[in-house]
Amino acid sequence: MRKRHSALDRRVALAFPVGNPVLERVVGGVLDYARARGGWVMSRAPERLDLSVEWLRHWDGDGALVVLANRRQAALARRLGVAVVNLGGYLRDPGVPTVAADDLAIGRMVAGHLLERRFARFGYFGPRGVWYIARRLEGFRGRIREYGARVDVLWAAGPFEAVRGWIDEREQLVKWLRRMRPPVGIMAGNDQRAMMVLEACARVGLRAPEDVAVVGVDNDLVACEFSRPTLSSVDRDDRAHGRAAAEVLDQLMRGQRPGPAPILVKPGGVVTRASSDVLAIEDPDIAEVVVRARRHLGERFGVERLVAWTGFSRRTLETRFRRCLGWAPYEFLSRMRVERAKVLLLSPDRRTLSRVAVECGFGELRRLRHVFKRMVGVGPGEFRRRASRGMTM
Repeated sequence: MRKRHSALDRRVALAFPVGNPVLERVVGGVLDYARARGGWVMSRAPERLDLSVEWLRHWDGDGALVVLANRRQAALARRLGVAVVNLGGYLRDPGVPTVAADDLAIGRMVAGHLLERRFARFGYFGPRGVWYIARRLEGFRGRIREYGARVDVLWAAGPFEAVRGWIDEREQLVKWLRRMRPPVGIMAGNDQRAMMVLEACARVGLRAPEDVAVVGVDNDLVACEFSRPTLSSVDRDDRAHGRAAAEVLDQLMRGQRPGPAPILVKPGGVVTRASSDVLAIEDPDIAEVVVRARRHLGERFGVERLVAWTGFSRRTLETRFRRCLGWAPYEFLSRMRVERAKVLLLSPDRRTLSRVAVECGFGELRRLRHVFKRMVGVGPGEFRRRASRGMTM
């Protein structure tokens, strides 16, 4: 491997597509490491939107971070003569050091998210022929099988196949959804495929999330926040991915050799938005009262309003809630309000704790603090501080 520059002046190429939000967050992690390390000079291929490992054929540098999408690119990367770290999971074994998302863990995480919401029927939608997408399905299906259920899979055309027309893919997805018996929880291989599921649900009259809950992967804020409803998605912790990849590249440029196994970066967690913010309930009366409670969650009310909505006696309501959810109605309301509080506490506008209390229907800060600490283990202020430091609860 050629060495062209001193340890104080490393030239590093970022040879992958520009404009991809996931990869831009990975770059943020690379820059975190480079700033702390010092002495790195970064290069990118100008005006290139494609996978650009070919750009490195005659590049005069020390190391490169690449995304290898096929065997030809992997073979070229092995012949470059500079330190190379692969950031992607397109290939099972690209033959160069690889730092990738733990896609098996991502799949299991989404399964756990949907199981917590009491779904008993499941689907998976994603492009075939991509290693990391298959690993996500493997993790998702494995966790669902442990629960004792099965996953209905629909494959879309992969990125390296002849592209099928948009209308054809949409019709295939519509037919698949029409076969489903609600409520069903669906994992999509990425956020773009999850958006397609939500659009198809609207087309056939399926409510999301009441009939079909959908979770994507990548937490692309444009895709997630501008879907209707807003899209739940897995935060892969891309900055951690970038820092880990930069560290491996640094080791290679200093003559060290990592082990043969890829380094897998654990996902940050499921960011819950409206598309999966639901409980799967077979009892239609209880399902309806849960939907109404969510719509009015910012108001201050208790079990008496649930009784009035259903027309049941309080004892009947208690019995049917416990049968469907395992919780009494009061506990259900408290759980919903705490989950809403978590979302508001982590929102970028930094609402005051008193405002969060009002918007979640607690009415006053003292009540929010009491219920939140009982259910989460820490108060809302400490929850926010820990989350800002990247600590998990």
